[in-house]
Amino acid sequence: MADRDHVKKPGWFTVNVFNRTVAWLTRRGLSIWGSRVLAVKGRKSGEWRRTPVNLLTVGEERYLVAPRGHVQWTHNMRAAGGGQLILGRRTEEFTATEIADDDKPVLLRAYLKRWKAEVGVFFGGVGPDSTDEELRAIAHKHPVFRVTTSG
Repeated sequence: MADRDHVKKPGWFTVNVFNRTVAWLTRRGLSIWGSRVLAVKGRKSGEWRRTPVNLLTVGEERYLVAPRGHVQWTHNMRAAGGGQLILGRRTEEFTATEIADDDKPVLLRAYLKRWKAEVGVFFGGVGPDSTDEELRAIAHKHPVFRVTTSG
């Protein structure tokens, strides 16, 4: 398997307790540190797929970072070009633009500053205090998308 396609699987607690709890709260309108439910159309089925995500804000821009790497939602996002962010009854339609690896260090650092306790294990020892070179070295493993809404 190519390094680019390697995905570290979340543990049982993350899948069965943490993700479900955050998704349940988010569906009810309670955002946990920027949590949203991401809905994106499947690239093969065309059906909506949902997953909990952390919405990162840096300056005036918002981003989705894939801490676990190139997973189904990232492949679907590339194919669909956008999706929906859901918080309770509020649904935001958005378009997504993938960020180049060289532009990711500042975004990965901000993401890790906020959520390292939750997702740090997926970054192979790289953290918010790592150098730009260290962050750039892992950037290809973690897709990042700029989220743009029309409203």
